[in-house]
Amino acid sequence: GPKSHTESLQSASGASGAPGATASGAAKLSAADKKAMMDMAVANMAEVETGKLALSKSQNAEVKTFAQQMIDDHGKALSELQTLAQAKGVTLPTELDAKHKAMSAKLEKLSGDAFDKEYMKQAGLNDHKATHAKLQKISKSAKDADVKAAADKTLPTVEQHLKAAQQMSSAKSGTTSGK
Repeated sequence: GPKSHTESLQSASGASGAPGATASGAAKLSAADKKAMMDMAVANMAEVETGKLALSKSQNAEVKTFAQQMIDDHGKALSELQTLAQAKGVTLPTELDAKHKAMSAKLEKLSGDAFDKEYMKQAGLNDHKATHAKLQKISKSAKDADVKAAADKTLPTVEQHLKAAQQMSSAKSGTTSGK
């Protein structure tokens, strides 16, 4: 809308080079928007990595199907984000943060049913809950329209993943005794 246009004009005055460059969307992102893109990148990378782990470790067809969907959907979201980052001049992280590295390391050590349970709990439920909350926050607070659009585009996918994970975990806990 007109608001973003005046914003880009204001930032153009402080930028070097042709004002046209700023108007075409190469305007410098705010620190918060840069961080938002990096957070989204790490969340996507984590789902792809743990998904690959699940494909190689799990014996459960349902878990493997879920894992493959994580690789496909988050892989796609990640490559779209990388394209956006290039356009915005943002360098995205190429490796996981400490929290996700620890989760991967823990999953590496598990196998069989223990792996499936932990994978669905961590990557399936917990990570998608956290990512969902993060995306909603980015959608509300992002100054850059493209960053907001990236969050908005990923939200329904993450909601779908979360629903699937919840259904799977409730189905699983239904077959065992207790919780």
